[in-house]
Amino acid sequence: MIRIFKILCCIILVIPFLTGCWDRLDIEERAVVLGVSIDTADTEKAEQEEDEVSHIRGSIPAPQKGLIRVAVQIALPGRIPLGPGESGGGKGSESQSVWVIDVVGHSINDAIMNLQQQVSSRLFFGHLRVIVVSEAVAKKGLENVNDYFRRNPEVRRMAWLMVSKGNALKFMKASPKLQRVPTLYLISTLDEGIKLGKFPKDYIGIFWKNVSKKGQEGFLPYVEMKKEQNVEIKGLAYFVGNQMVGVTKPFEIAGYLGIKGVNPAGYRRFIPLGGSKEYVMTNATQRRSKIDVQIKDNIPHFTIKISMEFDLEEKLSDKIKINNLVTLKKIEQIQKESSVKFYMKMIKKTQVKGSDIFGFGEYVRAKEPRYWNKQIKTAEKWRTMYKESTFDVQVSRKIRRIGMKAK
Repeated sequence: MIRIFKILCCIILVIPFLTGCWDRLDIEERAVVLGVSIDTADTEKAEQEEDEVSHIRGSIPAPQKGLIRVAVQIALPGRIPLGPGESGGGKGSESQSVWVIDVVGHSINDAIMNLQQQVSSRLFFGHLRVIVVSEAVAKKGLENVNDYFRRNPEVRRMAWLMVSKGNALKFMKASPKLQRVPTLYLISTLDEGIKLGKFPKDYIGIFWKNVSKKGQEGFLPYVEMKKEQNVEIKGLAYFVGNQMVGVTKPFEIAGYLGIKGVNPAGYRRFIPLGGSKEYVMTNATQRRSKIDVQIKDNIPHFTIKISMEFDLEEKLSDKIKINNLVTLKKIEQIQKESSVKFYMKMIKKTQVKGSDIFGFGEYVRAKEPRYWNKQIKTAEKWRTMYKESTFDVQVSRKIRRIGMKAK
């Protein structure tokens, strides 16, 4: 027994020396990538640049496809602000907290390898928060983008993938006033949009999940850089498979949120009551949605019941008496009628492209499995069937008066 005890003690003492930190990599030895931008680069200058930096040129035939420009935003060690008032190294400028470098390549992996040739530390994607692709890249297709980042185990599924109007590189080089790090400003813009009820949760993991479904398509935030280096969410970029096929208007985001019943609600709108100045402003506070599916004449028919609650926040004329029950009912009725048209227009817009971003096909798969397995089976067939599907939108509205004034 004593001999066994001595052997166990020896094993316990030896194990730490055998396991150790043989594969450790200090944070100072990593190039921490915070953001990535991807643009097209089909120019003679880009080909000359690729010829200079490529590690495969002259040895392995390159793919016969257009070049892309990939830029990364790398955090400089010790200079990222740690909290409110922190200067991140004494100077407090975003140009001193991150380093932006760009290269060209035939694919994402090719560009990243070309980039690694120019950076002394190993590129680390464990803290990647934002991937911005240009509209031109998204329209060509995100097959390569999705494939590379889904295969990279360092990339978190809570990162954001977004489509930019125009060049994506400028989002990496931006210098917003509210944040020292451009990537953090992009994240806060979208995260606050979720909290304010102006944008749905659509992290990169959710997008990949939707793209993989047979009865649903993916969408991404469509953003634009404004002249003051601020970012505007311009709408939803919706896809068919990996290819972007259209963009909604900013207010049409509310249509998606209403149909899906996403809370909190946060969009405002004017309600006309007759005269040229007789308008009131309402603000949505709560949404509820229920979707049912039936098969009519061998075609899916969807009934969408949407109920919403609103606050009456403003009136533009003293002639409007909001303490009158008839006036309140009139506001509810006008908003109900316009909402039905609004939601139907949003659905038809996606039907034209066969892009079911709402996931109606998943309702068919779940509630009518026999019909799905017999008539549809594939994502391609559902895209065609979605164009032919019929819809009935039923809307109910409830309005509240708020504030310290009754009239």
